[in-house]
Amino acid sequence: MAKNTQHWLRKDDKESTKASFPELFFDLVFVFALIQLSETLASDFSFGIAAEAVLFIFALWWVWIHTTWVTNLLDAEIEPVRILLFVLMFFGIVLAIALPKAFSDMGLVFALAYSGMQLSRSLFALYAFRGTNDESYRTFLRITLWLTLSCAFWIAGGLLDREMRVILWIAALAIEYIAPMLRYWLPGLGQAPEETLDVNGEHLAERCALFVIIALGETILTTGKTASSHLDSAMTPLVLFCAFMSTVLMWWIYFHDGQERASDKAEENAEPQSTADHLFTYGHLPIVAGIIFTAVGEDFSLSHPFEKGGYNHAIALLGGPILYLAGILWMKKVSSRVMPWSHCAGIAILVAGFLIVPFAANFMIQIVASLTLLMVAIWEYVALKRFRRDAA
Repeated sequence: MAKNTQHWLRKDDKESTKASFPELFFDLVFVFALIQLSETLASDFSFGIAAEAVLFIFALWWVWIHTTWVTNLLDAEIEPVRILLFVLMFFGIVLAIALPKAFSDMGLVFALAYSGMQLSRSLFALYAFRGTNDESYRTFLRITLWLTLSCAFWIAGGLLDREMRVILWIAALAIEYIAPMLRYWLPGLGQAPEETLDVNGEHLAERCALFVIIALGETILTTGKTASSHLDSAMTPLVLFCAFMSTVLMWWIYFHDGQERASDKAEENAEPQSTADHLFTYGHLPIVAGIIFTAVGEDFSLSHPFEKGGYNHAIALLGGPILYLAGILWMKKVSSRVMPWSHCAGIAILVAGFLIVPFAANFMIQIVASLTLLMVAIWEYVALKRFRRDAA
């Protein structure tokens, strides 16, 4: 067994830090899934729908990040791992198709597709590490058992009515998100040791950065599509410019300084597994959620520019950037131990923006959000430039 699967593990060389073509191909499924989610939210955005969207964001992120952890440990260029990714892609397409009706008549399809992705990937990793790395094998054994429990909740929820479905699916996600914090404790097996997996921090950082680009790309796609449907509105050019500027600024705030810091921190830290959990597994969730909600808010500002008093719209228009900046703040604080005060100020301004919601039209709230992101980007750019000059 050891001879058959030892070569499945990721190589310890410079090329192994780069995302492979099979991994990038796999990510395309999530472009479709994010578009499905954004369009579902934009078509009927209420507080209840927003809550359901949070559940979907948690689910999509969790299945993607755990697949990324597995491909971080295995060599995605060999045929068995490629086939695994193709199988996961098929499950992912089915999951994305079912997503808009997951709380109506396609709940079981969604649950089966999600469970299929989680269990097939975990069982594959369990087989790959059997006889090659005992500690990693035992860790994936614990992971598989925890996922078996959560998947039972997913499938049971898919079989029941909407109210029970929500409860059981929240319970399933709670099991999956709490399990790593408990280090996958199980009776008789105990907890997994803190640093059992040979994590490549630079690769994990690059994969998460690419997912951020996917989310930002989805924002551009949905914004462009919505703008092309409202060319008859005199406000469309201004709102489109602000929406595009917001997307570019979110890219800048993440990639100008933060992504490189996170990559260095994950690679050079003495505890790469726990650091990667803080920076990527949990730390990138609000970043991705913020981008998705921002995309939905931009859709509202383009399709309903003059509508006033919509707190449900403001949750996306202001709440999306708040989530995004909060996630970036956490990432930069963990990776550098320096508080990015520009991000704190931006969050404060956006929170205060809810005070004007009853009196301001959507396009005005969009302008406030865009200008706030511009302020954050300029403030941080000037501060970093001054810091580097002084350090030199």
